[in-house]
Amino acid sequence: MDLSALADGSKNTPGKILQVNHAGEFGAINIYRAQIVVARLTGAKHLGLLEEFLVHEKEHHRIFGAELKRRGIRRCPSLWLCGVGGFVLGLISGLLGKNSVLACTAAVETVVLKHLREQLQALEKLGDQAAYDAVAKIVKDEEEHQQVGMEANQDCIFYRPYYNIISQCTEAVIWMGMRL
Repeated sequence: MDLSALADGSKNTPGKILQVNHAGEFGAINIYRAQIVVARLTGAKHLGLLEEFLVHEKEHHRIFGAELKRRGIRRCPSLWLCGVGGFVLGLISGLLGKNSVLACTAAVETVVLKHLREQLQALEKLGDQAAYDAVAKIVKDEEEHQQVGMEANQDCIFYRPYYNIISQCTEAVIWMGMRL
């Protein structure tokens, strides 16, 4: 996300960042919800991991939601797009198996972490400590998710194209959310 155009000292930039992050966490919640449904149906051994990650994403969503509420800012117009898109992505990756689930996690979290780091820089420049703290609170969990996702069998023929498609879609949703 190019925050240079948005992080021009505008008081709206932190609110927009929080809105988009809140919507993105809703998308992540729905990715894991769908993957959990599939894992339960197939008896997948990684069900516990998915449930743990879902707990993290729900907490992230709560953090951003609380900060939006404190500021009197409505949720992002892209919230439902993120939710539905996340659920579809979760179903597809869940049906394709554990390596697909891990590749999905790695791709999404790699993009998300890049944006979180950019956001932290912009928020620091803008001096919005509360927004900075909200973003900073989730970075460690997202790094852990990324590391686990990177454990996927990258030798699998579909790994790189699948990873790239998910990365590009994640970038597009964030870009759109910042502009709605």
